[in-house]
Amino acid sequence: MRNLYFFFILVSNLTLAQYNWTPLTTIPSNGASGQRFDDVFFLDENIGWAANGGFGDVYKTIDGGATWTLQANSATLGSSHYFRNIEFLNANIGFLGTLNNKFYKTVNGGTTWTQVTNIFPNPPAICGLDCVGTSTIYGCGAYFSPAYVIKSTDSGATWQYINMSTYADALVEVLFIDENTGFVSGNNENGPVILKTTNGGTTWTTIYNGTIPGEYVWKLQILASNPNVMFGSVESVAPNPGRIIKSVNNGVTWTSNTFPDVDVQAIGFTSETHGWMGGHHTGFYETNNSGATWTNLNIGSNLNRIFFVGNIAYASGTTIYKMSNTLSNVDFEEQDRVPLKVRVSPNPIKDKLNLEIDFIASDHLRLGLYSIDGKFIKQLILDEIASAETKKYTFDFPYPNGTYIVNLHTNTGRQSVKVTK
Repeated sequence: MRNLYFFFILVSNLTLAQYNWTPLTTIPSNGASGQRFDDVFFLDENIGWAANGGFGDVYKTIDGGATWTLQANSATLGSSHYFRNIEFLNANIGFLGTLNNKFYKTVNGGTTWTQVTNIFPNPPAICGLDCVGTSTIYGCGAYFSPAYVIKSTDSGATWQYINMSTYADALVEVLFIDENTGFVSGNNENGPVILKTTNGGTTWTTIYNGTIPGEYVWKLQILASNPNVMFGSVESVAPNPGRIIKSVNNGVTWTSNTFPDVDVQAIGFTSETHGWMGGHHTGFYETNNSGATWTNLNIGSNLNRIFFVGNIAYASGTTIYKMSNTLSNVDFEEQDRVPLKVRVSPNPIKDKLNLEIDFIASDHLRLGLYSIDGKFIKQLILDEIASAETKKYTFDFPYPNGTYIVNLHTNTGRQSVKVTK
């Protein structure tokens, strides 16, 4: 139940002091290579875990981030991994989602991990996880489709697979209030979508659906001090802006404000008006008016998750960040995501679109074609990349002369290339 525990303590403390975000230099960031920590989870103010995406690393801290211990990586698990998320039921039982057809469970606090093999069909990726109550776990995926939810009510001993293709094309976030009431988000053919269930996933209702195909509702937050208040980060495709959406009536109606980063993902609010967001190309932006205006704090980069616990908060990005009430003088070099190398030949094109893409690791590719004003035209291909390699693609291009946007959505983010016919 992400961001809900200890929230009342957090809100009361934050109203008494000015808080600042500090990068933790105690955990290896590998930021110079453009990789990032996709997720961070804390049981309390001291015990937590962090999952590094492309390097396939899991770290644990028992002292609030002062020191970290490497618990697992691709080498110890026997194959290449991209770790998307990490979540724990208690101090012993936890779960680790990947984008590589593998899902892991630990029963000893992360010392060892065992692959979960009793989900049918086997989900190709777990993009979101949420533990709720004492024994219930929900997961969802995949950002590159198809859309599904997995569920266990016995601490991960057995699993149910719920086909969500009726409601969505892709799912990336799951967030539950209790064992029966919760939300998933992602996109469908119309645009970004949020779905709600009140019966543990048996049936779902669409409570938000945008109108720009290709956008996602990437992260969700429920304000525990007022559960009727919900926030979502909407990742878009240029030239459309990223956005924050907010509901004050439990998702019945929504308001929207723009955000400076198209690829916005992380979101975290301490009240109805005060919070932070960030994305693949930005660090922490702060607002005190629900996103009507934003202030760049010039701290952080490549943000994906903001996690509140007790009277502090943590975030994942180029490194792990901690929110405190002391000013930061840490010397830490922030690194933006390193985009994939993409070549279009020839450009301007004639009747064929020829792409050559250098992949630095195993990956997934969702390749979309957009007009220059950001309107979705067609999904060109959905491809799974097995290893680091250069791949070539050729597509017919029966479209009028003009300028178009080719958008690459991969494990490490989104990027766009302009082509002209």
